[in-house]
Amino acid sequence: MKRYLPSPEKVQAIQSLGFLGDILNEPNLWHINRHSVARAFLIGVFFCFIPMPFQMIAAAFFAIWFNANLPLSVVLVWISNPVTMPPMFYFNYKVGAWVLNRPVLSFDFQLSWPWISERLLDIGIPLYVGSLIVATLSACVAYLVIQFMWRRKIRSDWRLRRRARKMPGHSRDQAS
Repeated sequence: MKRYLPSPEKVQAIQSLGFLGDILNEPNLWHINRHSVARAFLIGVFFCFIPMPFQMIAAAFFAIWFNANLPLSVVLVWISNPVTMPPMFYFNYKVGAWVLNRPVLSFDFQLSWPWISERLLDIGIPLYVGSLIVATLSACVAYLVIQFMWRRKIRSDWRLRRRARKMPGHSRDQAS
């Protein structure tokens, strides 16, 4: 995973991020450990389901605030991209309409101010309610799955090492 994420030096060299100062030197923003990666999934998955501009900036802010892996938090926001966004947000809208006990409206979208202003509340409220519900549930599941998978991998590695030590003729020189 490390080879796909930008290095701290590359990010710190971006001049437009100079206003952050020493915040970018926080080690947990760059380390790949169970806690920072799980928090990054929590943040990134949450913001990928929220229909808002500048999702990456929000994810970066919360990654810094919660000491999550910064590059991973920002990259995970791209789960919602121009291809996946319409079905994701339509699903969020349907969940919100169901929770609010409203009928699901047909989408005869028109790119005009009168249509948008007329439908903003009819579509926007269920969309955001559904988005908050789906984002919260998905983010919590992602966090728990990462924690579970990471612990499972560690337990598996421990078992393999224990078996290797029990094998006859095993010495420390052979293990390395």
